[in-house]
Order: sequence, then C-alpha cells, then structure tokens
Amino acid sequence: QVQLVESGGGLVQAGGSLRLSCTASGGIFSTKAMGWYRQAPGKQRELVAVITSGGITNYADSVKGRFTISRDNAKNTAYLQMNSLKPEDTAVYYCKAGNYYSDSDRFFGSWGQGTQVTVSS
Repeated sequence: QVQLVESGGGLVQAGGSLRLSCTASGGIFSTKAMGWYRQAPGKQRELVAVITSGGITNYADSVKGRFTISRDNAKNTAYLQMNSLKPEDTAVYYCKAGNYYSDSDRFFGSWGQGTQVTVSS
C-alpha cells in the first residue's frame, strides 16, 4: 500500500503561482501513474492532471497551459506547478498513485490526505 503526503498548498492572489508536492512511500514509485485531483465545496472531485510511469501527461481543459505535472522518481515525488491561478482554482487538491487507464479516464490507487489551495480575487 502506497502512502502519499501532499504539501505546498496555501493562499495566493489571482495570477499568482503555487507548486504542490506529493511524496510517496511504501511502493515502487516509478511504476505508478501519479495524478492530481481537486474538490471544491459542493462539487465533485475532478481529475486535474496525470502523468504516467512513462512520463505521458494529460490535463483537464480548465488547466491546460497553466498547470504542469511532473515527477522525480529519484525522490519518489510528483509535482503540480500551478501558474496564473484563478479564484475558481480554489479547492482541496489530492494526490493519487496507481494505475491509470487513459481510454476510460479511470484511475485506481491510493489517495493522499489533501492540501488546501485558496486563490483570492
């Protein structure tokens, strides 16, 4: 079972940037897809970005061109660089590690505890 710990959330003004980190332990990190989800109050959790074990990335339309997902297998860590942040990006951001199926957009695996991102206008 993989354990995930997120960090890097906080309060930022619109137009600003944040970088989230997700560090994994208890599994073979390099073989797993890594993803970032977010959940705003009253809304369903949505997939924001995913990076496969081979480095292929996929993004939600709402964040394309602003967010970048990356991974450092030597550090067992995935990152989400968020630029040009908007108030609508405000949410709890969750990291996930496991198996991702791009054809069906299904992602099975372990969750982190989440980190709050708040963007003020």
